[in-house]
Amino acid sequence: MEISVLNIKGQETGKKVELNDAIFGIEPNDHVVYLAVRQYLAAQRQGTHKSKERSEIAGSTRKLIRQKGGGGARRGDIKSPVLRGGGRVFGPRPRDYWFKLNKRVKDLACKSALTYKAQGSALIVVEDFQLEAPKTKAFIEMQKALNIEGKKLLLVLPENNKNIYLSARNIQNANVIAANAINTYGVMNANVLVLTENALKLVDERFNK
Repeated sequence: MEISVLNIKGQETGKKVELNDAIFGIEPNDHVVYLAVRQYLAAQRQGTHKSKERSEIAGSTRKLIRQKGGGGARRGDIKSPVLRGGGRVFGPRPRDYWFKLNKRVKDLACKSALTYKAQGSALIVVEDFQLEAPKTKAFIEMQKALNIEGKKLLLVLPENNKNIYLSARNIQNANVIAANAINTYGVMNANVLVLTENALKLVDERFNK
């Protein structure tokens, strides 16, 4: 698939790039996309939830009532889970929600996501650019020129760029990442994927190792 390269003013530069069919033209696999997104979101969870169990509640260990003859259920101390203020049975404990996915599965998921963007005309390639200073206004002007203002945007750069990152930081639904950090969730979560020329080359190299 061939796509025109634009500049940040939204004008065609006369250059065209060929999208690698092995990355942007495969048969998408929805299940691996689901697995990769699930893994990403699971890894974002802090897992710091905790409730106190019976042994952690402050209170006397004295047996409140006799074992038999009271006409009610057997009951131990005041920390019993059947009493108000008692410990919780099988409550949440701190844990790690991350789970492993094979590299091939993750790569297939990312390529499937990139294919969806290419097939849905939601992929734009721009020539490499720099911002002399952090300026939100300049980033908004670029969005307007590319006709993507108000859309969820993922801008992929060849490497981290502080000025561009700071320019986009205060814009809702605009994310900037380096090519080596591209992931399935980020691509699927965006309405529009914008890659610079060199970022496209790095993505190509990453999946063709």
